[in-house]
Amino acid sequence: MLSAPANFARLIRAGFVMAREGALRLADPIDLPPAIRTLLRLGRLIEKRGAADGGVGLARALQRLGPSYVKLGQFLATRPDVVGVRTARDLERLQDNVDPFPREIAEAAVAEALGAPVSELFVSFGEPVAAASIAQVHPAVVRDALGERRVAVKVLRPGVPRRFARDLKAFYASARLIERLVPKTRRLKPVTVVETLARSVAMEMDLRLEAAALSEIAENTAADPAFRVPAVDWERTARGALTMEWIDGVKLSDREALIAAGLDLPALGRHVMQTFLRHAMRDGFFHADMHPGNLFVDRAGTLIAVDFGITGRLGKKERRFLAEILHGFIVRDYRRIAEVHFEAGYVPSDQSLDEFARALRAIGEPIHSRTADQISMAKLLTLLFEITELFQMQTRPELLMLQKTMVVVEGVARSLDPRLDMWATAAPVVREWLERNLGPVGFVEEASGNARDLLRGLARAPDLLLRVERLATDMEDAARRGAPLAPESVRAIERATTRRSRRGDLALWAIALLLAAYLFA
Repeated sequence: MLSAPANFARLIRAGFVMAREGALRLADPIDLPPAIRTLLRLGRLIEKRGAADGGVGLARALQRLGPSYVKLGQFLATRPDVVGVRTARDLERLQDNVDPFPREIAEAAVAEALGAPVSELFVSFGEPVAAASIAQVHPAVVRDALGERRVAVKVLRPGVPRRFARDLKAFYASARLIERLVPKTRRLKPVTVVETLARSVAMEMDLRLEAAALSEIAENTAADPAFRVPAVDWERTARGALTMEWIDGVKLSDREALIAAGLDLPALGRHVMQTFLRHAMRDGFFHADMHPGNLFVDRAGTLIAVDFGITGRLGKKERRFLAEILHGFIVRDYRRIAEVHFEAGYVPSDQSLDEFARALRAIGEPIHSRTADQISMAKLLTLLFEITELFQMQTRPELLMLQKTMVVVEGVARSLDPRLDMWATAAPVVREWLERNLGPVGFVEEASGNARDLLRGLARAPDLLLRVERLATDMEDAARRGAPLAPESVRAIERATTRRSRRGDLALWAIALLLAAYLFA
């Protein structure tokens, strides 16, 4: 376990690297204590010549600090409410382009994870084709009853759990320090942000969970047209290794190859947007890292998503919230959007509904009926986050993940069709969800669910009545005889009383000595 001095040393090193790269320019000194403002001024003195500005400098600093910090930067890119919209967009440039570790080490890790030599599990095992901060991917060939087939094997980077555990302690220390020194940041919950990052990284480091995400998405989308995910080879999958179908296709980041393949790029852009919305709203489970490098198109024109290390999940309430919000912007019903915020409890009840609706109108009107190339998503997000602070909205991590993923997906769709109308593209999916869930069918299903819950409650009623009767009997006995304390409890009370008495005596002596010194002076 790292000691406090070790955490402090790591924070000092991180601060030095960030100062050198110009990242300290991001800090607003107005709300900071005088001592911190002085440290910022001193930090600016050691900036290297040619340091990048703002978020770009922060991205460079995080890359220098290592894989854990790169992952932190990628995570903060999904939290523009914490770092600001411009900085979040700069952090999106962070890539997991790290040096791969040797194939021999990967083979040893796979053998350890799967409990058998690589030569027994695979016909061949190739050099890495992609390397990230947590894992890397190798091409391989397996043989089964159907013959030989190509697969992709994802392998955890050696020592990564220990490295992340060590750096997360420093992140926690930094978050607690920020909350204590800058009270204004407590609304953004820096410690909670680190906790969310820790959970995300823990899930990414168990590749069985990524395999489960692939399986769940495959079930959810089995009937969806022109979309699929790689099939998982469960026999060759464990905590430290994930084997899945090899994907032959064109990356959406390769525009020239897409054109050469004769694909309809505007139609593909609409398909990407509608696919994401369908997963988020219909299934409540979506790929939360849908950048162009994670999306392929095969020869049949099917969209294939890979790398499900980061996913998002929405409950029924959040899905209804999303659908009604999008529908409200589409039809310009800003009061209904405001009402949904209040009904969901996202805006405190003491705020003004009418004023909040007017603020939403200020966001919606400038973007209505415009094509994607005319909409500044950065400006839209800036307005949204200014409004959340103005109306004291608490941070909602699941909605922020959704919102950030929507921006990434919209960017992918825009790269395929610069004149894509995001609202017109979203309208059919939103309308379908509303008709299905808020129409007669949805009403019947909700009533049926409530009836089932009521019947389950009635079935438990006899047991509940017995518990209430026992509790009442125990309370009557306690009132009649008094509530006995265990000997351990009595001794604990005596020790606490003694400690308080001693502290009180010491305080009185200290006051007396100070008074005597004052009178003597």
